[in-house]
Amino acid sequence: MKSYYIKLFLRIALALGFLSAVADRLGLWGQEVSVWGNWQNFQTYTQSLVPYMPEVFIPFIAIIITLMEVVLALLLIIGFRIKITALVSGYLLLVFAVSMTLFYGIKGTFDYAVFTAAAAAMGLSTLSDQ
Repeated sequence: MKSYYIKLFLRIALALGFLSAVADRLGLWGQEVSVWGNWQNFQTYTQSLVPYMPEVFIPFIAIIITLMEVVLALLLIIGFRIKITALVSGYLLLVFAVSMTLFYGIKGTFDYAVFTAAAAAMGLSTLSDQ
């Protein structure tokens, strides 16, 4: 019974992290607490994390990442295929953490606990019964 609540907590925490990031880039958090605050700033940040990609691909990449975060969050909340959903979430977060580290340095990944979130997602994938 206790492990059920631990898994639920991990699922909800990861899902809310994804949804909060999406809300931020859509301007739903308000400027005083936002990291990006709007879609254009998010696309600029995305470009900075993948500077090797041609600029024409950045809007597509930003949309794909955003859709992935929304879908993964919803799947985590409803508990659908937790093992694979958590693993994909972990890899998405790990790619983000590595990109942040390479192009901004390690401090931001620690400050925003991106490696921790990736590890939590991967850990959840091992705890799941599904």
